[in-house]
Amino acid sequence: MSPCLPKTSDFPSHCSLDVIPPPASFPRLANVLILLHGLGDTKAPFSRLGRQLNLPDTTCIALQGPMPLPFELGGFHWGDDILFDQTTGRMELDAGFTKAVMLIKKDIIEDVLVAKCGYQPREMMLFGFGQGAMAAIATALSMSDELGGVVSVGGPRPASEASRKSRTPLLVLGGSSSTWITRSSVASLQSAFEYTDYQKWNRPGDGMPQSQEEMLPIMRFFARRLKSPAGVPEGSVELG
Repeated sequence: MSPCLPKTSDFPSHCSLDVIPPPASFPRLANVLILLHGLGDTKAPFSRLGRQLNLPDTTCIALQGPMPLPFELGGFHWGDDILFDQTTGRMELDAGFTKAVMLIKKDIIEDVLVAKCGYQPREMMLFGFGQGAMAAIATALSMSDELGGVVSVGGPRPASEASRKSRTPLLVLGGSSSTWITRSSVASLQSAFEYTDYQKWNRPGDGMPQSQEEMLPIMRFFARRLKSPAGVPEGSVELG
């Protein structure tokens, strides 16, 4: 059975998300890319990202974090709790991801994309920024099935996640300084995933890609892992 296009009404009412269909020029329902925003953001910027990516034969789903920030700060988060760094006073990225994993793995992937829409786990990829990237990593590590891949922009491995090595390929990107993607965090990710590709940007900080050069490793990763009727593009290598 060929997959069908998911609708927002297919998902539980507690899931706040936008579905971006494949571009009209490449309309096959071959892949799903789930986009996870960072701490304190909403789904709206990642809905725009899904449209801007314009990936062939790929449906994008921009999912919003399940918990609102306290104190009327606006925005949402992926953690099980709100934790503050006692030194800096900033909110911690790693606040446990049990609820987020249940949302992504069960409510989105298993109950709807697989059971209702007919996709296979290998046809799904996760893209996350910051805390959203940590939720993506935690989800991939919780699954026995291989996903199409995970792209982590500035998201290290959650400390609580200690499972068998995942067969899902991982691309992790971060700045050259003032970054969560340190040498030790890369080593931790390499110990958790059978394939880890680390790309260090030539600038400080872990913000979203700011140039074509910074976006290029992500697009190459998509080209290798997203299924296409034309097959793997010339010059790329299938990962695993």
